[in-house]
Amino acid sequence: MKMVNVADKPINSDVRNLGKRGISRHVNPLPNEGDDGLFTQSWFPICFSDEVRPGEVLGKPFLDGRVVIFRGENGKVNVTSAYCPHVGADLAVGQVVGNNIQCAFHGWEYDETGQCTKAFPGQKPPPKACLFAYPVTERYGLVWVFNGEEPLWEIPTFDQKNEEDLVIRTFKHEPAYECDPWVFCCNTLDFQHLITMHGIDVPREALKSALHKEVRWNEWGFDYDVSTEHQGGVSLDWTLGIRGTTIYRQQGMYDGFWFGYMAVFEMPRPGQHIVYNVFAVEKVDDTPEGRALEEQRLKIASDLEIRTIEEDRAVLDTIRMAPGHLLNVDKSLGKFYEHLRKYPRAHPGADFIK
Repeated sequence: MKMVNVADKPINSDVRNLGKRGISRHVNPLPNEGDDGLFTQSWFPICFSDEVRPGEVLGKPFLDGRVVIFRGENGKVNVTSAYCPHVGADLAVGQVVGNNIQCAFHGWEYDETGQCTKAFPGQKPPPKACLFAYPVTERYGLVWVFNGEEPLWEIPTFDQKNEEDLVIRTFKHEPAYECDPWVFCCNTLDFQHLITMHGIDVPREALKSALHKEVRWNEWGFDYDVSTEHQGGVSLDWTLGIRGTTIYRQQGMYDGFWFGYMAVFEMPRPGQHIVYNVFAVEKVDDTPEGRALEEQRLKIASDLEIRTIEEDRAVLDTIRMAPGHLLNVDKSLGKFYEHLRKYPRAHPGADFIK
């Protein structure tokens, strides 16, 4: 049998010219979390508020490293890098002393700003020994961390209603999804996906121009209104939107009652996110019948939204998003891709959390 050197064989011209014809899948890639050591500057939920009571400390993975969440005697919650700058012990093994976090290995202490305030007895704390302290806040029963030295924007509210008039419940949805949070966010402007995956009745004429004109862009995301029918002919009149790369917000009427919903995303590592579901319905009255109606509406809302995000799971767990050949109906989605490419990215805690 005659042996043929593959290198001597002519390359099929169709194969050779694939790139020239623009068939390559990675024509205009999007930055993944962690690319070049950077992450989007967004608010990330990291735990429930009641997971960290006064005097308690909790360690968790975050971005590409590890942090500790601790609450001092003053009730304030703090999130700092996890590793003691002395020799690197994990502060999650330590304890809260007053309003400080104390390392279990040698007793060094760090205050709310991350500065070392106490070293070994008789030794002065090194002035450069410090933790990285993240901006942190609490809302909707969650502890939130901002990836940056200062927050660039505030966590949104359900602005269609006064929050004192709402019943709000927050649930953790597991297991994690195997993609970055921004991938989930892209679904909100993927009108083809809303039709094919979720059965939302969007008129074809609206896909050409009307819906795109409805999108109200801002520096940190967008909102738009949609009035149509959902699965089974249920009427809906919603405002949908994204803030940053970690918050999906929806509010409006569904089958005759108002509810609000946020899907907010914890990120324990690049390429993965965990969803916390925040639900809100209007208070009825303080009677058994009123409370029962509130619970019924919360269940309708939670069943709907959990079913919806689970419809996406198989795709989200396997997708490797790389925008390629978009259609006219993808006009707003394409604009969101450009928004993501320009979105500010940073990693000020990089030298501390790993």
